[in-house]
Amino acid sequence: MVLPPPGPHRAALITGASSGIGAEIARQLSRRGHHVVLVARRTEQLAELAEQLNGPSSVVGADLSNPADRAALPDRVSALGLEIDILVNNAGVATAGPVAAADPAAEVTVVEVDVAAVVDLCTRFVAGMVARRRGAVLNVASVGAYGPLPGQAVYGAAKAFVLSYTWALREELKPSGITVTAVCPGPVDTGFADALGLSMAEVGAALPKPLWLPADAVAKIAVDGLAAGKPVVVPGRLNRAAAVANYLTPRRLLLPVLARSHPSLKKK
Repeated sequence: MVLPPPGPHRAALITGASSGIGAEIARQLSRRGHHVVLVARRTEQLAELAEQLNGPSSVVGADLSNPADRAALPDRVSALGLEIDILVNNAGVATAGPVAAADPAAEVTVVEVDVAAVVDLCTRFVAGMVARRRGAVLNVASVGAYGPLPGQAVYGAAKAFVLSYTWALREELKPSGITVTAVCPGPVDTGFADALGLSMAEVGAALPKPLWLPADAVAKIAVDGLAAGKPVVVPGRLNRAAAVANYLTPRRLLLPVLARSHPSLKKK
């Protein structure tokens, strides 16, 4: 199982490509010669990224929390004269804080973007890959996928879903020669802290500096792992150790520690 080669009318579709890991994955695939289809709500940022890329690219504005926008993507890609050989489900949002104080709409949006969009787009684009007997899928999960995450209950559960779904999809697609990989980053400074209403000082106290990696390093490790046919990639040795510890530590011991250390659950 290897990364499909670039070719006429072939493309890689990257969701959440307007910034952070998604933008860096787009750069990585563009450097490898792939036509990249950049998908996100913020089309101005997508256009800026497209201008920076050396290879061909297309900009498609879409709100991944909207089922209608997701459903329209295959036809919009076909209208560009392209077939999707590489699908990167990177778009993600998160919330933080106790469930009892959460905004229901915001919590459901996390499920729509982080879970439903992954299932929706895989279901829509994988069938064509199977018919052509070539393709690759990269799903962006998280180190948080390896155990419950008090303070970000929905986000942790969503990423656990992505990891489980990726393992199952990979096994199903083996006979077709299609590779499927989950990348599980640790902390990356992509502006998530601001979006969650937390300061970098608060986040940094819970997640020590050695765990952090830049988005471009995560993107390269992710694409290299996909090209090598790896099932799961956890960038960074310390993050790999943290994932193992998170998975193996008894929940009765782990969860109180996580709850005490999560900045969104600390009393002000």
